[in-house]
Amino acid sequence: MAAGCTRRTTLLAAAALLASVALRPVAAADPASNRPVVRAGVLKFGTVSWELDTVRANGFDKQAGIDLQLVELAGNPATQVALQAGAVEVIVSDWLWVSRMRSKGEALCFIPYSTAVGALVVPASSAIAGVGDLRGKRIGVAGSPLDKSWLLLKALATDRHGLSLDRDAQPFFAAPPLLNSKIADGGLDAVLTFWPFAARLEAKGMRVSMTVSDMLEALGQPATVPAIGYVFREEWARTSPAALAGFQAATGQAKTLLAQSDAAWERLAPLMQAEDGATFRTLRDRYRDGIPRRWTEEERAGAAKLYALLARLGGPELVGDAPTIAPGTFWTGGA
Repeated sequence: MAAGCTRRTTLLAAAALLASVALRPVAAADPASNRPVVRAGVLKFGTVSWELDTVRANGFDKQAGIDLQLVELAGNPATQVALQAGAVEVIVSDWLWVSRMRSKGEALCFIPYSTAVGALVVPASSAIAGVGDLRGKRIGVAGSPLDKSWLLLKALATDRHGLSLDRDAQPFFAAPPLLNSKIADGGLDAVLTFWPFAARLEAKGMRVSMTVSDMLEALGQPATVPAIGYVFREEWARTSPAALAGFQAATGQAKTLLAQSDAAWERLAPLMQAEDGATFRTLRDRYRDGIPRRWTEEERAGAAKLYALLARLGGPELVGDAPTIAPGTFWTGGA
């Protein structure tokens, strides 16, 4: 009964989404082509659009035997609903969500998109040199108290300095644009935020005190595990292997081009919404830093280790009832 209710809720939400947001293809497929269509749910100005727009602009999708169609959606929850309802084939999300959905009976799978996560950023003149200096400070946190980076920062503060940041600091939870505005105005001492927003602050002369990768290393966790990835339904992957393989090949070509060519980035400037050259270059460079270099059993084992830590830190509110990562979370080719 619970699964049925979940499915009905998902379909109702999808209907509302279609009515209010209007799933809108912004890059249509060729109707005369016999190539399989892969619809990707994207945010108009999200970083995923940079990569997928590069695929389309360079014809990497057609070279790989698919037609990539970009479908603009209003936010990350909308992309998740669209995927569950079958309105798109691919979105970007994190593997914690994929594992949680699999534990509920929704067979989703993950392949890497980026290792970039975020950073703790402070004003250039700040005396904050490390986690131990956060006592009493006003810390802006992107998202909610269950944000994974916040959980890691709290764990590190407790483990290394005996600090309870919930009690010994002043956390402020809000959307990233608001946090960027508040720290620029002097209303915050530090901001823990997602990498594109950290990059914008860095371009304005602020200082990265610690990256999330630094936190992971300090906690004895693998720091190069892809944090977010392309997510799709397992059923689609098994019934349309050529479409998935083509999508992987096309996005791989786009990553290679964006890693090597500055000219390829010039075309993306309108999507990046960089207000100046420094911001443009910092966003470009941080995207490049996040391109996954490896995806082997070692990284997947590292993700399982990290899941166990996050499950301990965030509990059922973060991961659901599953104490370990759900089997099949990471797509390894259908074996």
